[in-house]
Amino acid sequence: MSALPPRPGHPAPRAPIDLLYSDTEEELRAAVRSLLADRCGPASVLARAETGRPHDPELWRVLAAGIGAAGLLVPEKLGGAGAGHREAAVVLEELGRAVAPVPYLTSSVLATEILLACACDGPEAADLVRELAAGRLVCVPALPLTQAPGAPLPALLHDAGGGVLSGTVTSVADAVAADVLLVLADTGLHAVPADRAVLHPVVPLDLTRPPATVTFDAAAGTRLADPATARAAVAGALLSGAGLLASEQLGLTEWCLTETVGYLRGRHQFNRPVGSFQALKHRLAQLWLDVASARAAARAAADALATGAPDAPLTVAVAQAHCSGVAVRAAEECVQLHGGIGMTWEHPAHLYLKRAKADSLALGTTGHHRGLVADFAELPAP
Repeated sequence: MSALPPRPGHPAPRAPIDLLYSDTEEELRAAVRSLLADRCGPASVLARAETGRPHDPELWRVLAAGIGAAGLLVPEKLGGAGAGHREAAVVLEELGRAVAPVPYLTSSVLATEILLACACDGPEAADLVRELAAGRLVCVPALPLTQAPGAPLPALLHDAGGGVLSGTVTSVADAVAADVLLVLADTGLHAVPADRAVLHPVVPLDLTRPPATVTFDAAAGTRLADPATARAAVAGALLSGAGLLASEQLGLTEWCLTETVGYLRGRHQFNRPVGSFQALKHRLAQLWLDVASARAAARAAADALATGAPDAPLTVAVAQAHCSGVAVRAAEECVQLHGGIGMTWEHPAHLYLKRAKADSLALGTTGHHRGLVADFAELPAP
C-alpha cells in the first residue's frame, strides 16, 4: 500500500533512517581499531596523560594522513575523502572506545565544518581545509568546548583593525596541540597561528583532552569570513559536533560494558563467577539495554547529519540528551563492578569515567539538549 501524501502545510516525511553500518564503514572501523590497539593501549594513554601532554603526534599523523580520517568530511575537490558524517561517527566511536588523546573532534569535525562553511568566501579558508584534510595542520576553534548549539555565542574578541585581535577565551579544548586557532571576532572569523597566542593550561578533569585559557594580545590573524557567515558557520559546526559527540560517547559506553562483562566472568567468589550473581546480571542487562538505545540514538544523529535531514537539530538534541547520561552511568558501573581494582590509578576505568563526565558538559549539557527537544516539540515550559 502506498504511503499517504503529506497533509497541507506539513513537510514530506524524510527517508527511513539507516542505523546499520555499511561494509565501507566496517572496513574503516577495522583500520582505526587496529591502529589504536597497536599504538593507543590503556597503559600508553595513561602514561602520556601523566606527562601533562597527552597528545601523540605520531598517532595523529597515521590516523589523519595514513588512514585519511582527517579528511572524511572534506569534499574531494578540496583534497578530502568526500565521505560524510556517518564515516566520521565510526571513527569517533573507536576513538571513544580507546579514549584516544587526539584532536579529532575539535580539528577534524568542529574546525573543518567551520572552514567548509567559509570556503566560498575566499581562498584562505579553502587552503586551510586542504591542509587539515592532508593531516598537515591541527586547527582548533577558540571557543569553550562547553559552547552548546542553540545557545548564545560568547563575547566576541576585539579587532583593533587589520585583523589584530585582543581578548581571552576560556576552556578551549586541544589548544595545546593546535597549529592554528579559529577566532570569532567582532569583524568576523580569523585564523591565528597558535604561537601568536598565550596558552594557560588548566587542570583538566579529562586528562586526555586538556583545555586551556587562550589570550590574544594584539595577535595578527587572517580574516576568513564576515560576521554573519562566521556565526552561521559556527552554529552549523556546533550542531555537527554535538551529533558526532554522541558516537564518541557510544564507543566509550561499549568499552565499559565489554570490559565489565569480561571482568565479572573471570572474577570468582565462593567458587562461582561473580557475573553469575543475579543482582549483577540485572545491572549488566540494564547496561546492555542502555548501550543498545544509545547506539540507535547516535546512529540516527549521524545519519540525519549525513543526509541533511530537516529534523537533524531535533535528532541531535535527542542523541545528546540520551547518550550523555548513558555514558556516565556505564563508566560509573564499570568502576563499581570492578571492585577495588576499578578504584586504582593503574586501571584505565577512571580515564573513561573522566571522559564521560567531561563529555556530558561538552557542546551542551543534558539539560540544555532536553530543553531543545521540548522547544522543537513545542512542549510548554515547566
